[in-house]
Amino acid sequence: MVLLRSVEFHTFCHTGVSAKEALSIIKFIFVRMLRHDLLFAALAWGAISINLRGVNTDSQEQKLPFLFKVWWVFYIMVSCYRLVVDFILYKKQELVSFHTVISDLVGVCTGLFLSCLCLWKNGKGERINLLEEPLLSNVESSENEEVTTPFAKAGILSLMSFSWMSPLITLGNEKIIDSKDVPQVDCSDRAESLFWIFRSKLEWDDGERRITTFKLIKALFFSVWRDIVLSTLFASVYTLSCYVAPYLMDTFVQYLNGNRQYKNQGYVLVTTFFVAKLVECQTRRQWFFKAQKAGLGMRSVLVTMIYEKGLTLPCYSKQGHTSGEIINLMAVDADRICAFTWFMHDPLILILQVSLALWILYKSLGLGSIAAFPATILVVLANYPFAKLEEKFQSSLMKSKDKRMKKTTEVLLNMKILKLQGWEMKFLSKILELRHIEAGWLKKFVYNSSAISSVLWTAPSFISATAFGACILLKIPLESGKILAALATFRILQGPIYKLPETISMIVQTKVSLNRIASFLCLDDLQQDVVGRLPSEGSETAMEISNGNFSWDDSSPVPTLRDINFKVSHGMNVAICGTVGSGKSSLLSSILGEVTKISGDLKVCGRKAYIAQSPWIQSGKVEENILFGKPMEREWYERVLEACSLNKDLEILPFHDQTVIGERGINLSGGQKQRIQIARALYQNADIYLFDDPFSAVDAHTGSHLFKEVLLGLLKHKTVIYVTHQVEFLPEADLILVMKDGKITQVGKYNEILESGTDFMALVGAHTDALATVDSHEKGSASAESTMKKENELLHDEEKQETDSGHKPSGQLVQAEEREKGKVGFTVYQKYMALAYGGAVIPFILVVQILFQLLNIGSNYWMTWVTPVSKDMEPPVGGVTLILVYVVLAIASSFCILVRAMLVAMTGFKIATELFTQMHLSIFRASMSFFDATPMGRILNRASTDQSVADLRLPGQFAYVAIASINILGIIGVMVQVAWQVLIIFIPVVAACAWYRQYYISAARELARLAGISRSPMVHHFSETLSGITTIRSFDQEPRFRGDIMRLCDCFSRLRFHSYGAMEWLCFRLDLLSTIAFACSLVILVSAPEGAINPSFAGLAVTYALNLNSLQSTLIWTLCDLENKMISVERMLQYISISSEPPLVIESTRPEKSWPSRGEITISNLQVRYGPHLPMVLHGLTCTFPGGLKTGIVGRTGCGKSTLIQTLFRIVEPAAGEIRIDGINILTIGLHDLRSRLSIIPQDPTMFEGTVRSNLDPLEEYTDDQIWETLDKCQLGDEVRKKELKLDSPVSENGQNWSVGQRQLVCLGRVLLKRSKVLVLDEATASIDTATDNLIQETLRQQFSDCTVITIAHRISSVIDSDMVLLLDQGLIKEHDSPARLLEDRSSLFSKLVAEYTASSDSRSKRNC
Repeated sequence: MVLLRSVEFHTFCHTGVSAKEALSIIKFIFVRMLRHDLLFAALAWGAISINLRGVNTDSQEQKLPFLFKVWWVFYIMVSCYRLVVDFILYKKQELVSFHTVISDLVGVCTGLFLSCLCLWKNGKGERINLLEEPLLSNVESSENEEVTTPFAKAGILSLMSFSWMSPLITLGNEKIIDSKDVPQVDCSDRAESLFWIFRSKLEWDDGERRITTFKLIKALFFSVWRDIVLSTLFASVYTLSCYVAPYLMDTFVQYLNGNRQYKNQGYVLVTTFFVAKLVECQTRRQWFFKAQKAGLGMRSVLVTMIYEKGLTLPCYSKQGHTSGEIINLMAVDADRICAFTWFMHDPLILILQVSLALWILYKSLGLGSIAAFPATILVVLANYPFAKLEEKFQSSLMKSKDKRMKKTTEVLLNMKILKLQGWEMKFLSKILELRHIEAGWLKKFVYNSSAISSVLWTAPSFISATAFGACILLKIPLESGKILAALATFRILQGPIYKLPETISMIVQTKVSLNRIASFLCLDDLQQDVVGRLPSEGSETAMEISNGNFSWDDSSPVPTLRDINFKVSHGMNVAICGTVGSGKSSLLSSILGEVTKISGDLKVCGRKAYIAQSPWIQSGKVEENILFGKPMEREWYERVLEACSLNKDLEILPFHDQTVIGERGINLSGGQKQRIQIARALYQNADIYLFDDPFSAVDAHTGSHLFKEVLLGLLKHKTVIYVTHQVEFLPEADLILVMKDGKITQVGKYNEILESGTDFMALVGAHTDALATVDSHEKGSASAESTMKKENELLHDEEKQETDSGHKPSGQLVQAEEREKGKVGFTVYQKYMALAYGGAVIPFILVVQILFQLLNIGSNYWMTWVTPVSKDMEPPVGGVTLILVYVVLAIASSFCILVRAMLVAMTGFKIATELFTQMHLSIFRASMSFFDATPMGRILNRASTDQSVADLRLPGQFAYVAIASINILGIIGVMVQVAWQVLIIFIPVVAACAWYRQYYISAARELARLAGISRSPMVHHFSETLSGITTIRSFDQEPRFRGDIMRLCDCFSRLRFHSYGAMEWLCFRLDLLSTIAFACSLVILVSAPEGAINPSFAGLAVTYALNLNSLQSTLIWTLCDLENKMISVERMLQYISISSEPPLVIESTRPEKSWPSRGEITISNLQVRYGPHLPMVLHGLTCTFPGGLKTGIVGRTGCGKSTLIQTLFRIVEPAAGEIRIDGINILTIGLHDLRSRLSIIPQDPTMFEGTVRSNLDPLEEYTDDQIWETLDKCQLGDEVRKKELKLDSPVSENGQNWSVGQRQLVCLGRVLLKRSKVLVLDEATASIDTATDNLIQETLRQQFSDCTVITIAHRISSVIDSDMVLLLDQGLIKEHDSPARLLEDRSSLFSKLVAEYTASSDSRSKRNC
């Protein structure tokens, strides 16, 4: 076949025979060739068909035979060659039959299709071969056996038409789709598979794990390269098919003018147009789908990689990237790179299109087209400075967004503290200030984008005017056919050129995001060689440190821990004690490998389990928190629950151990969280247990029980190292380490070191003094001791759930995220539009766009009308007039573009700003119940991802809907003006399109909503992981958590993948309908009698109609995508409308500035519940806290202590009764007036990122001298003076560079500065040693001697010297009197609590004497 074709081509082109002789030779050769050609083709395809019947298309492992691949490559080469020969013969007007052109064109398309199929099949096979071994050991094999998407098993026609989506779309019309209705993605597209490929392709620099942006891009490309290559191929074929019509436009116009070359030429042209549009339709849809599929894969890889990096970051490295910034990388940057695949091929396509356009222009306009090339270069150069500014603005915008998200995350974590202190509006103003900075960059960014848009939208008119002007100057005659070919070319160029501003913007944004992710991935990992391993067999040593020097910051000249030397044998109990900030927690962190080792040796034998000082509880069921990834062993599980005293707590939880715990354990008490954390460690059955002061959060009785049942019970044969401030637990230790200033100052048993140094003596002496204080109030405690055992049992039965949630709800606290159903309501659009100047700007935007469209059509009409159809006709106007009118119309349309772009930017910016402000104001004014039941990830998702959509995506999409709608109306108007009969075609086509959209949108809308909701668990899981990273690493649970994030990524991917599939399902059908309508319109034009239709205007109508299918499908796509994006607005509006707390200030009832002057608190019949249908937590309390006296509130865990305090601050509103402070009912005044006049030191010590000064004085009300005086009073003055920056010393996120005890002292400093008349201490000294506690108590007695002090404490010594004691039990007041009177009554509950405390302390002291 090739030989015959070569002879044919050579004979005609290179011999000296005449044309007549050549033609006869060609006819003879062609007939012979055609017979052989058809025979060979029939035999070959018959053989292939028979062979293919044996290939199992459902099997992904089945590879296509090698000979098939060779045949298909050979076939496409021959087909291309034949098409070139046909083209040259056609140009020479010597083609024997036009049917051969159609045949060869079909052959080329078939060959391309088969090559794509070959690449597709091979891609699946190779990818699965790469994954023969799973990346993670904990990923269950059953996951691979799940029902996969129909896409994986779809046939060729189904893939081409996207019919594999039809069942899901049909289901969406029958019911509201849920997540379980959506099939899983194919194994090769799951996060685990892609991540494995990504890691294998990622190159590290010299083992230092340095990742450049280029290497990141390279690895991403190889992760999804087949989808990228296929989409590139489809995009290229699409571009070529687009230019078939402009190339044939002059021939079409000449045909309509009567210049017909052969019979049925019109129908052949129509067929060519139709086939080209079909190829364009198919390749465009496959291009977009493959590109979006590649984007999803990239996103999964990046999210997993960022998460993986988060698992390996040490504390000092993470300080440069806070949790909010890291979450931003996942929520915003990874999403942006995913979205970029939509624009990925635009630069290539634009280059290809410009090249083709210049070629067609040269064919149509001759040398005049050369002017179009420098005009195109000039347009590109004009955009260069704007593009550079775009990159600068985008980079600054992302940095400012990071800072805002960092502060938002911190504030949401500590919202309860802010509300208790009355600081929430101050911190809201800080976030609004950060948003103001961000908005400044956003404003520059959107206006710069508008400038780029204006330049590029005027480009087609500018280039065409330049080309036409050059033709006039060069005296090149302009004919309507050539003009229309040029205009058709410019109209096709309009698409990519109009899209270029967004493409440039996305390239810049993606580059910034890639740089940010690459720089994050380059951060130093946790030091791997900190902990050495001792052999598990034959070694008596469980843990040993020799000459150890450790530092949290390896750049610090003074190590955190110095000269650490000690050795622990298997089964030993080792206690670590010391004052606040002495390095106790740092020593445990060193054993875990969390602190950088400067020098020395650290060796450990066996698995470790860690109990942190601040409990870390996962959102999820109680059982899941305890099992922590291990399988259920019921007997051991029950023993653990019993040892941790959790059975009673579980009985009163609504769903026992299946109760879902809220974020950060919000519906549990501090003691319950601590005991669940201990149970988690116990259940692991590890070899070495590290306890970081776990008994500080529980009362004396529970602490004694835990110590006895856990440390001396279940763990009696285990190695236990525990930090404690409670001296009564030290005598049981086999070894005690006393720490001071980062050094171990004393080592030995209790009695040994008691006599050998002053540091330990000081701690024990402070504890003895505290006991002496209790003893002075409680006489004859020996008799109480004898009855203690019996009373313990009684009292323990009364323990109830703690009062953060404090109630027994009828359902789980944390519910599934709220989700609207059905279509996005018109009110959402109305509210969105009204946010910008009441929607007044919208009509102006529409008017300007309509004016632009009229001017654009007018300029093209002008060019068509004044240019003759052929050379022998005289033009009605001169060349100068022609070009001047065209330029004037082009300038006017350009001005309309500029005005429209600026109005859209202004409106979008205003709406985004209003949305942000209103949503954040609503969130900050919400009650604490909202934050208790709402995981932080949901709020962060709206503040980051949804806000980014409102900032950058929605304005452009609204504008494009208006532009495309007006453009389509203009096209239809032009076509109807030429031939009204096209309305007969367009009306049913438009109706069919509307029906398809309505049929599609039900499923697509719910898929978009589900995908939006599925983001929140990822953000929440990421945030939760970062906050508990030390615990996760200590249990070696990184693989399980990595698997969790991969599953969450797959959940998002499958929803988004099917959302993309649904979109392409719709667009393919709309494109097909538009193509059929276009072909029918052409048939009407070519069927019309000669002279019935003006050829120039008919050509103009066809020129406009060429864009109709892409415009229509893009409009429908944008409408659907707009509705999907409006779900972000819908979600933000949900939070704008949440119920708020009572007013902050009520002007009519504002108290005097001196209020409260006495501090007397009167409670009358106080009843409190946590919801209208929930049981009472406090049952009619009536009592008085006298002004100026100290009242201690005591009771078992869950008796209602914290609920009473929350009600005092109106965190919880009472159901009945009242609280009066100095005679004023607190329910009648504003919340700010109330909370700002009271002071509280909360149970969980909180510090904010900033400086020491900003933490002590957030409202900036006090002088430096006052702050220094306060620091000295709270025992922190010397510590701060040691720091180089003094009061400006930095505080990292959540105060991580300060110990928990130091954070509690800072909280104490705040109240010392504030000097309120009413002070509440909620377990205020739980995390500090007894000596420091005694100093603090003395300071409080001195500084608040005339104030009302309410103390909740687990240490009896903290309340024993109170003026009054209030004992609560099950929400009722059991006892309220002075401590002396209550102790006189041996039957009083308070007396028994005191006896319990002193007995447990004395008994251990006596046993070790």
